[in-house]
Amino acid sequence: MDLDLLNMFVIAGGTLAIPILAFVASFLLWPSALIRIYYWYWRRALGMQVRYANYDDYQFCYSYRGRPGYRPSILMLHGFSAHKDMWLSIVKFLPKNLHLICVDMPGHEGTTRSDLDDYSISGQAKRIHQFVECIKLNKKPFHLVGTSMGGNVAGVYAAQYPEDICSLTLICPAGLPSTTDSKFIKQLRELQESKRIDRIPLIPSTPEEMAEMLKLCSYVRFKVPQQILQGLVDVRIPHNEFYRKLFLEIVDEKSRHSLHENMSKIKAPTQVIWGKQDQVLDVSGASVLAGAIPDCHVYILENCGHSVVVERPRKTANLILEFLALLHSIDNNKKQA
Repeated sequence: MDLDLLNMFVIAGGTLAIPILAFVASFLLWPSALIRIYYWYWRRALGMQVRYANYDDYQFCYSYRGRPGYRPSILMLHGFSAHKDMWLSIVKFLPKNLHLICVDMPGHEGTTRSDLDDYSISGQAKRIHQFVECIKLNKKPFHLVGTSMGGNVAGVYAAQYPEDICSLTLICPAGLPSTTDSKFIKQLRELQESKRIDRIPLIPSTPEEMAEMLKLCSYVRFKVPQQILQGLVDVRIPHNEFYRKLFLEIVDEKSRHSLHENMSKIKAPTQVIWGKQDQVLDVSGASVLAGAIPDCHVYILENCGHSVVVERPRKTANLILEFLALLHSIDNNKKQA
């Protein structure tokens, strides 16, 4: 083989080896950094841009895609200890011409965290209303989506600010009493009885606890490498003290059943999506909502747990689009009548 050609292969191989070695090193030594890069890349690939909005001295961090148009804008509220990027799996299956906004909930990720803030469900709903006014989202009624804790907040928001929204999607929302205790509620009771409430299953501090949390939240069993579990824990550990305070706030009497206390005030057409095998919040909550909200459409997903957004992203996106199309059709028929 020609010496120059051989040198070319050696140089090319070395050039390729550098990023490969860098990736392997990141995976082994800094898995949390790799996770952050992953979300950054996914946001860029999906066209989601990160922005900040300020209400007095309070800062909101959010991502968005598209512009307001003839169809309602969609605002998405994530769950406890998550962040705006949890919605990317659903964003992937939504049309690019829809105006989408995913905001970091109060105290989470890039949104201001303050010991003086009110993290009750009603307090968070007020903060989200400030965000909506900040970016002038309520110039036209929008569609509000919330999951878990975010579903609790979304339901209270719909009840307290009915003029802001045209429709509502609640995905496995918290804030409801249940006739059947979920596995998570049973675990909490056991922890309370043994006075080990600091070991909340939704606040892992080791890779093993993270694996257990994933099993609790998902019906689908994901095979997650140990290094990724470590990375997920590393990302969360600096925030765990805040998560504990927040958790105790939202399970306190003031917030525990906030959605239940406000659901009769919800007038907007409402869609409820719930995983049948939810081990965190029992699926019986769906029938509670259906019995209280006049225009309520319930969808129970088979072979799905609490993490509906992660387990069934395509199905969830399609259900939201079909719901919005149905409401648009009904509105058109009313105009023509």
